[in-house]
Amino acid sequence: MASKYDLTPRVAPNLDRHLVFPLLEFLQERQLYADEDILKAKIELLNHTNMVDYAMDIHKSLYHTDDVPQDMVDRRVEVVARLKALEESAAPLITFLQNPNAVQELRADKQYNLQMLNERYQIGPDQIEALYQYAKFQFECGNYSGAADYLYQYRALCTNGERMLSALWGKLAAEILMQNWDIALEELNRLKEIIDNKSFSSPMNQVQSRIWLMHWGLFIFFNHENGRTQIIDLFNQDKYLNAIQTNAPHLLRYLATAFIVNKRRRPQLKEFLKIIQQEQYSFEDPITEFLACIYVNYDFDGAQKKMKECEEVILNDPFLGKRVEEDNYTKDPLKEEFLENARLFIFETYCRIHQRIDMRVLAEKLNLNYEDAERWIVNLIRTSKLDAKIDTESGTVLMEPSQPSVYEQLIDQTKSLSGRTYKLVNQLVEHAQTQAAR
Repeated sequence: MASKYDLTPRVAPNLDRHLVFPLLEFLQERQLYADEDILKAKIELLNHTNMVDYAMDIHKSLYHTDDVPQDMVDRRVEVVARLKALEESAAPLITFLQNPNAVQELRADKQYNLQMLNERYQIGPDQIEALYQYAKFQFECGNYSGAADYLYQYRALCTNGERMLSALWGKLAAEILMQNWDIALEELNRLKEIIDNKSFSSPMNQVQSRIWLMHWGLFIFFNHENGRTQIIDLFNQDKYLNAIQTNAPHLLRYLATAFIVNKRRRPQLKEFLKIIQQEQYSFEDPITEFLACIYVNYDFDGAQKKMKECEEVILNDPFLGKRVEEDNYTKDPLKEEFLENARLFIFETYCRIHQRIDMRVLAEKLNLNYEDAERWIVNLIRTSKLDAKIDTESGTVLMEPSQPSVYEQLIDQTKSLSGRTYKLVNQLVEHAQTQAAR
């Protein structure tokens, strides 16, 4: 059952409610849940926003009617009136901000700006506060572009630290919802710097802010061209990794995926495997279990089964399952990239343990038919530094013994450890005998 691995119930509480809509759209498209349940969840979310027209449309779809409840009609009248009132309150400042010549008078010094606006344009704290409320209201109405612009301008005038932080979160959400990934990444990094350096009323508030930041970042990391590197840079920092282990172990799915598809970060994988081992009882997921099967347990049959489950997980995950239309053909780019690297992980590790490998056995472990497996391995040997050759007559892959196998390394280490232990025991016995003789 595909919904078994759905993390939306864990992710959604850590997002702004507007950010949950794209997740519900994805789940609806993949038909992971009954359409009726998704529509009800959307209406529940919309009841806490000002997107009244959208709520009316969903109500009509859900109940197959052209009529809407009177409270929705009344709510719409209320929203329109409130929007108009806020627009009037913020009008003097908006007029100023829409004048390029006037805006040039603003400086980096916020106190100067406030004094200048007050003296020359009779714009004071009330109008600046109205701009914030107007921007926030625009966001709640679903006008993310307008909200982003007004929040950006508000930040140039805001002198309240908490309000500034709130405006930053709002701007980040708006940029994510507009899919402006470059700007969203800039806002994410700006927020991270504040969260890491700000004095919070309690350590838990700081941890919670980091958890929110990581969840919001998922939209960026799996859409931005450098996202798979950025997620490792953020999630793999000690403070953020501690927050994941303490409060959000489900985020390990996304960090594990990034490690698997990011060849350049392979050296950091070893330390990450320790985290997977530590958290294996608090969070079970096919993607983290796949890594454990290969590198911790050397269980290749288990890895093969997990790889099939991973494919299902990726296709049905709102962050990982993005589809691309290309030449009238639907592609799942991350799934293909993941499976290619997963096969490479299995092949490399299996080859380190065995010197002669039956192609049919290897094909089975790679979830490929014999011909595809042979072609895949030939290409891999040709393009990598792997010391191997294929014996087509016997249908085997022969590994050159350039380095000892994992088992040989373990035996050597065990012998070395036994020798050191024996020597240490003798030293202790001699020391005890010397003490006794005195």
